[in-house]
Amino acid sequence: MQILETERLILRHPVLSDVDGIFVFYSDPEVRRYFPDGTLTYQETREEVEWYLNGHPRHPELGLWATVDKATGQLIGRCGLLPWTLDGQFEVEVAYLLGQDWWGRGLGSEAVLAIRDYAFWTLGLTRLVCLISDGNAASVKVAEKMGMTFERDGEDEYGPFHLYSMSRPEMAAA
Repeated sequence: MQILETERLILRHPVLSDVDGIFVFYSDPEVRRYFPDGTLTYQETREEVEWYLNGHPRHPELGLWATVDKATGQLIGRCGLLPWTLDGQFEVEVAYLLGQDWWGRGLGSEAVLAIRDYAFWTLGLTRLVCLISDGNAASVKVAEKMGMTFERDGEDEYGPFHLYSMSRPEMAAA
């Protein structure tokens, strides 16, 4: 099921046939460099894809979505919205990951801007966050382009992170 469409991208629920393509990204040490759990095995990748087939199991409007290049139909990554509990507070993270061949083209920014607008104006969320590992300058740049600012440093069961956040603008949706 398609969730979002941008000028160059389609974001949709993953399907089992996406496992091989997502595994290419998840097994790449450079792509997964800033992920606390590092690279994933094929089985771990399959389990994650299965977990998000119909959205997040407890919050089906959220999840990690297959990110597809509209011109070619090629799977280029996965982006979406993830629920977290941080310091006892429910938060929704804008998550993004693209394969190396797709870096530097503005596609990450294009995806997260659409996800942000979807979260605020379609889902009615009032706050979004990004949890960014130390040294991940590219993700900081994408979060800032989305309108987020550094809020604080934090740590959870996965390790330390920088928390970037933004609240929904108090204006009517365009």
